[in-house]
Amino acid sequence: MSLAVLYSRALTGMDAPEVAVEVHLANGLPSFTIVGLPEAEVKESKDRVRAALQTAQFEFPARRITVNLAPADLPKESGRYDLPIALGILAASGQIPADALSRYEFAGELALTGELRPIRGALAMTYKSYKSGRAFILPQDSAAEAALVNDAIVYPANSLLEVCAHLTGRTVLEQLPAANHANTIHYADFSEVKGQSGPKRALEIAAAGGHSVVMSGPPGAGKSMLASRFAGILPSMTEEEALESAALQSLQGNYKLENWKRRPYRSPHHTASGVALVGGGGIPRPGEISLAHHGVLFLDELPEFDRKVLEVLREPLESGHITISRAARQADFPAQFQLIAAMNPCPCGYLGHFNNKCRCTPDQVSRYKAKISGPLLDRIDLQIEVAALKDDELTNASKAEASDAIRTRVENARNMQLQRQGKANFALGSSEIDQFCQLDEAGLSLLKTAISKLNLSARAYHRILKVARSIADLAGETHIKPVHIAEAVQYRRGEV
Repeated sequence: MSLAVLYSRALTGMDAPEVAVEVHLANGLPSFTIVGLPEAEVKESKDRVRAALQTAQFEFPARRITVNLAPADLPKESGRYDLPIALGILAASGQIPADALSRYEFAGELALTGELRPIRGALAMTYKSYKSGRAFILPQDSAAEAALVNDAIVYPANSLLEVCAHLTGRTVLEQLPAANHANTIHYADFSEVKGQSGPKRALEIAAAGGHSVVMSGPPGAGKSMLASRFAGILPSMTEEEALESAALQSLQGNYKLENWKRRPYRSPHHTASGVALVGGGGIPRPGEISLAHHGVLFLDELPEFDRKVLEVLREPLESGHITISRAARQADFPAQFQLIAAMNPCPCGYLGHFNNKCRCTPDQVSRYKAKISGPLLDRIDLQIEVAALKDDELTNASKAEASDAIRTRVENARNMQLQRQGKANFALGSSEIDQFCQLDEAGLSLLKTAISKLNLSARAYHRILKVARSIADLAGETHIKPVHIAEAVQYRRGEV
């Protein structure tokens, strides 16, 4: 047989479209051509495949070899096509049987010794392969994350020879059992944070409703410490959320199995570019906001970020996804993250400190705060102040409330939201706000006064209602009361 057809997967954003690897051998001067819009690393597979076949003592055909990666208009990148190309050459030249190839999909980069090296995106590819009804043969180091897909048939292999022995029936590869998901997750605990009852309350509300937060306070007040413990009070991840989060980490090629069902926590440096934050590149890759999907994105020293970089957060904060558009391709990535930001109140950081350390002029303070645009701040639900701790608070030996107790209240509130409206409060649309956030006369009067005196926008009005709904859920109340509105308004006073 001079023609062999195998199947593999490409990566386009979160999608993994099927790629047919067609290998044809023809008479003529020996040559090796790969067509189908291959990137440089795919073109280089010619040399890797030739060396791997010869090292494994297979015959490399001295014929005209044409490899077509279909569909032709889909860009192909990375070394994952090495394994199917090598197997296609062996099948087309009759060195291995071709009748069983259609039952599998293959992906793996070949070393010159014939060993299989790990690939990125194994989880996303396996999910699509499972949907097609085929088994997937992958490198040993990539197969473990692929087994996270329930009911997927995954065969790990260490080398090209092992795969060939399996296809010829000499030595059968052992199917990888389903991954054990019962790992214990440990987060840093809120009980380690002394004082700061007000900020802790605000973060509890944010966790209950999925709201974004910006904290303002002097250096050493505990802003970063609070943010690093925020993931520990979020509700436990569902199987679907964990799979989506793991698939995004897999696209970067650095997913660790011990992080299964752990809420991601991303904290990029303030020198990060817009592409690093939202994703991009010639071959679109997920950015920090997507890697924080179903988790926490912490931006410390918020005013130190480039203003243009911060502005790219506007749309993802509203929509929960990002579309990366390039001239030749487009990729969609989910980005449903909780933004926790921290900043100083002034350039020196000590404005309002009880020791009166600040010497910044009003003009300096104004310019410092102006680094963050009004439209971006308007999209952040809770704007809170984290005051410096006094001596008696620092030396107090009593333990604060643990994260487990806070998470229990948060999960109860989130369950109320899911039963009532099928989603968290932050995701409520305008019509759903009118339906689920109704106010009585006293609450409506209070909110009207707040809108008038604080000059709040229509977006701020809706966000106050959603935060008030979360406060009521934490209290176990069916209806929003004036006290809930009053507390929600306190987080929109524009002090940040």
